[in-house]
Amino acid sequence: MADVLSELREFAAIIKAKEPLAPYTFLKIGGPAEVLAEPRSLTELANLVQRCAQKELPMRMLGGGGNLLVRDEGVRGVVVRLSAPAFTGVVTEGKRVRAGCGATLASLISRAARSGLAGLETMVGIPGTVGGAIRHNSGDRAVEIGQFVSHIDVLDRAGRPQVRDRDELRFAYGACNLDDPVYVAAEFELETDRADAISKRMRKSWIQRKAAQPFSFQAAARIFKDPAGLSAAALLDQAMLVGTKVGGAQVSDRDANYIIAEPGTSARDVLRLIDLMRSRVQERFHLDLELAISAW
Repeated sequence: MADVLSELREFAAIIKAKEPLAPYTFLKIGGPAEVLAEPRSLTELANLVQRCAQKELPMRMLGGGGNLLVRDEGVRGVVVRLSAPAFTGVVTEGKRVRAGCGATLASLISRAARSGLAGLETMVGIPGTVGGAIRHNSGDRAVEIGQFVSHIDVLDRAGRPQVRDRDELRFAYGACNLDDPVYVAAEFELETDRADAISKRMRKSWIQRKAAQPFSFQAAARIFKDPAGLSAAALLDQAMLVGTKVGGAQVSDRDANYIIAEPGTSARDVLRLIDLMRSRVQERFHLDLELAISAW
């Protein structure tokens, strides 16, 4: 700990030692970050990334925490959160929307809709930040965020600003090809439409998505990607896993692809339940489910 803090002493104003990460995740469990950093400007962020690279300090980016499980022992190195106004703004110009990658996906969708720009509205209700949504190409079977991205501002591993244009980007289900450690901002190209038509699609998508997700007061996270042409939730349901518990972790009865964590649940409980879900589907359907959640 002392070594990491001494290497980052010039960043004292923006770092916290042994910061609990559970409150930053949807599951509300897990240990602390050795160091949590929240830069206030692009320059500060670039300097931090450069220092971590020079000193070989592990560095991870924390988004909205919707697809994150933090292990009980916590996370070594530096966890970076882009929570400052420099990284959370959303502005429109013509058919283009520019958003900081620390902005919530909800704020991007809302700003686009208010500006009469269509395309993203059916993604309403998907949690997370813009950066996380791009990295994991969030969406559903009809729409994925990657199809609207025109370019992304990133920092490379040396902390240097770079622009990744559309012709460099490759999006697949649940993935983006860019391996740059930090996504700073992104620009999207959308189409115009009537505000009432956009609003109608948004309401419909919100109702459908929320009807299937766990209740908002529950600490929960989606666990697996859908196999090609199939539904992970349906497979888990057919494998009779609904309601299955390990410690305080339980398979949701609203969508079997969600795990709910009761107060006092350990990350170990969740990991054991994930293994059980995976093995049961493998035994019954001879399919290996791929994780949608990341375990730090």
